[in-house]
Amino acid sequence: MKFISDNIEKFKKTQFWFCYSRILPYVKPYCFRAILAVLICIPIGSLDAVIALALKPYMDLVMVEKTVQSPWYIPFGIVMFTVLQGFLNYMATYLNTWVGGKITADLKMDLYKKMLTLETSFFDKRNSGDIVFRFNNDADSACSGLLNNLKTFVSRLFSSLSLICVLFYNSWQLAIIATIVLGGAFLPLANIRKRIKSVMDKSVAAGSKVITAYNETFSGNRTITAYNLRGYQENKFREIVRNIFSFQIKMVQRTSWLSPMMHVIVSIGIGAAIGYGSHLILTKQITSGNFVSFITALIMLYTPIKNLGNNFNAVQMSFMAIERVFGILEQKPAIVDKPDAVKLNEIGNGVSFKNVSFEYVKGRPVLKNINLEVKKGETIALVGNSGGGKSTIVSLIPRFYDIHSGEIQIDGVNIKNYTLESLRENIAVVFQDNFLFSGTIRQNILLGKQNATEEEIQQALKMAYLDEFVATLKDGLNTEIGERGILLSGGQKQRVAIARAFLKNAPIVVLDEATSALDNKSEAIVQKAIDNLMTNKTVFVIAHRLSTIQNADRIAVINEGCLSELGTHTELMQIPNGQYQTLYNMQFKRQETAV
Repeated sequence: MKFISDNIEKFKKTQFWFCYSRILPYVKPYCFRAILAVLICIPIGSLDAVIALALKPYMDLVMVEKTVQSPWYIPFGIVMFTVLQGFLNYMATYLNTWVGGKITADLKMDLYKKMLTLETSFFDKRNSGDIVFRFNNDADSACSGLLNNLKTFVSRLFSSLSLICVLFYNSWQLAIIATIVLGGAFLPLANIRKRIKSVMDKSVAAGSKVITAYNETFSGNRTITAYNLRGYQENKFREIVRNIFSFQIKMVQRTSWLSPMMHVIVSIGIGAAIGYGSHLILTKQITSGNFVSFITALIMLYTPIKNLGNNFNAVQMSFMAIERVFGILEQKPAIVDKPDAVKLNEIGNGVSFKNVSFEYVKGRPVLKNINLEVKKGETIALVGNSGGGKSTIVSLIPRFYDIHSGEIQIDGVNIKNYTLESLRENIAVVFQDNFLFSGTIRQNILLGKQNATEEEIQQALKMAYLDEFVATLKDGLNTEIGERGILLSGGQKQRVAIARAFLKNAPIVVLDEATSALDNKSEAIVQKAIDNLMTNKTVFVIAHRLSTIQNADRIAVINEGCLSELGTHTELMQIPNGQYQTLYNMQFKRQETAV
């Protein structure tokens, strides 16, 4: 019993068990069709033996002894069995495709849901091609490869078993030789996984770079045109394609010897069977019919084995895709709700930073012991040199990232003790480069509040100074804006984002350089919309516009990750050689003079 249990445990640690145990829950909803597809493969394989078995009486009675005329039922039976086998093959392929399609769709849905739960840092470390490849292409490879190979495996297993029975029926001596050679044919497969894994991983990485290149060319086509980067991009893409070709060749070098080697091993088995079979015929231990039937069964048995190397490579690639897919599905998001997290209903007092430190890369702190109290309804401006940590501070409030030490509190409660959904429901963010989804203006605005009334939408348009622009459009709010809002100007995109934030009506508003990328005219309009948005809100604003900073209740100067100065515009300007004063004189006084 211990021997059996030990072997069961070993089997559970195999790659085969890992893959099928992970995919099994996705098969269960379609269990009937999946099992039926497998069961159909049994007669598909088993019927291979009919032809070989039928040749013995035909050869002995008709060709050798010539004691009977050609029985009509043998060729007719062979045709009928082949027709039946063809029909079953079609049914198995149809069912496998149906089940595979359903499983792939479910797997992609789970992968997409998992992607939506992953933290911002996950996407910071990866390119778009890697995301597409791992979340989409691997799901296709995992399911289609696994199910197709399962069909092949089952049909060939029962084909092999039935043909081996025919071998032993005709001659047990020759059958022993054939099965020994058959076992030898599988030996080269033992270490194939180790040989192809490193190359396969590099091929996946190169494949993701191709997708990234297409995405970048699509999104950056204007930059490519403006800077005459066609030659540069061609060379860059050529290098990617060259690497993919190199990996393909390496894969061939490491795997394509399998099929030729199996051809050689199989030919040894056939040669040995013919040689020893001739002796058995001459010594009348077997008949000519036995021998012809045996050789036919042997060739039918060996033929798929000769191509087993290529099929085995495909199986290994499917297994690796499954490992990557479930590696993602089993990955735990770094930012999740605590088990006892409570809902944040409203903001009573304000937001506090208590000795907050943060680093994107270990050992390279971005924020150092930030202490800051922001009262309800207060507007605080964050200023400082580029890279000082301003955007990082506002990114920590909705928990895009989690701090490494200290606490961020809302109403005296650590934000980690609130549910993520309720925390983010109370925060509206307007970025410098706001992302608009493909679809209509209405659909993008409604992301702020999906059940908003028409009156609320019109009010948001008015407050965002977007109503006049929408009125000039033929389809109004139902105007398609293209992927990433490509059909809108920068100012129009920002106003759509502000209207979205208006509709959300969150008590905390974060403005991360929302006007810095706009021209003066667009900036003036957007700034009016922002002023409306800031009314009666707790506001964190990062901006270069002088009026926004001067009108803030307080200004926090962030320099190299530290809060170096804090106060009103007037207070900070009175600090001799203060950082804000220096920053003001360098960046803002020129604007004031021009005005």
